[in-house]
Amino acid sequence: MVETRQNIKTFTFADLSAELKAMGLKKYRARQIFDWLYRKLAGSFDEMTNISKDERALLANHFAIPSLTVLYTDVSADGTMKFLFGLEDGHTIESVLIPDKDRLTLCISSQVGCSQGCRFCLTGSGGFERNLKAWEIADQVLTAEKYLETGGYGRGIKRRITNIVLMGMGEPLANFDEVAAALRLITVEHGLGFSGRRVTLSTAGLVPGIDRLGKSRLGINLAVSLNSAADEVRSRIMPINRRYPMKELLSACRRYPLKPRQRITFEYVMLKGVNDSEQDAHRLARLLKGIRCKINLIPFNPFPGSAFERPDEDTVARFQKILLGHHYTAPIRESRGRDISAACGQLRERTTRGG
Repeated sequence: MVETRQNIKTFTFADLSAELKAMGLKKYRARQIFDWLYRKLAGSFDEMTNISKDERALLANHFAIPSLTVLYTDVSADGTMKFLFGLEDGHTIESVLIPDKDRLTLCISSQVGCSQGCRFCLTGSGGFERNLKAWEIADQVLTAEKYLETGGYGRGIKRRITNIVLMGMGEPLANFDEVAAALRLITVEHGLGFSGRRVTLSTAGLVPGIDRLGKSRLGINLAVSLNSAADEVRSRIMPINRRYPMKELLSACRRYPLKPRQRITFEYVMLKGVNDSEQDAHRLARLLKGIRCKINLIPFNPFPGSAFERPDEDTVARFQKILLGHHYTAPIRESRGRDISAACGQLRERTTRGG
């Protein structure tokens, strides 16, 4: 029998309300269903006990409730957890759960693979397969939450995710429409209900996408993977700089609308002998002058076959000291989950189910 039921996770709240009305159901059922799906993490209509049995049967005949499949998990010595999720078409994606004292951050993917070709990043080495759909992006949060709720994190720990970062597989702004739809679901009151202050999107620097994001009124945080203050160097390690060079990128950042106390985060992966000199630090400080921002310094995470090396701690400390002297906030971001290939730039699609 051909599957004719509609995927209920593709509906916005307004669209579902209209669909239910056409089915003869009361308007308030949409709120109840969204609550079951996105707050109570229901996987079937049978679980929706405040809806009558007849209406649940009607809903089950009309809608399907798909979900990502947890194919594999791995937990680092530092508590970081990596998920391998299976998609309906057989592709796989990875997400990373990063615990801290006062927060639990989930790093989610927006594409299967990546087409940006950043030379220091393992994720894109396997190429690009396809964009994720909005429900597949948001469902990484739902599936991870459900895994945590059932004690899947281990060690008897049950915590709720507090922060979302789109820094996993793919370039979010290259899949703008689906990412925006997923972000609305993640932040809307009737959906997952995350505050925009707790959601961050990271981009390699797609200028039109930055402008669209600024006009979208999604109210989330913006992070830009910069990694050099020199066009020639950035073009060498990040091909996107040839299309949107530094001047265009920083102009987009300067016009990006920021709320009071909100800042753009510039991510700076430090590569030994490439972008880690004292001159590079001074150049970076001058380049970002006037932009309300902070700079995350990320010592490179080596991986097999990489042409780059990690700078030593003294070099990183000197670089940071220069930025601090220019009155920038410039934390050194400690890599988490390196022992399970879950650190920044290490994600990649697995081709074999089960890891």
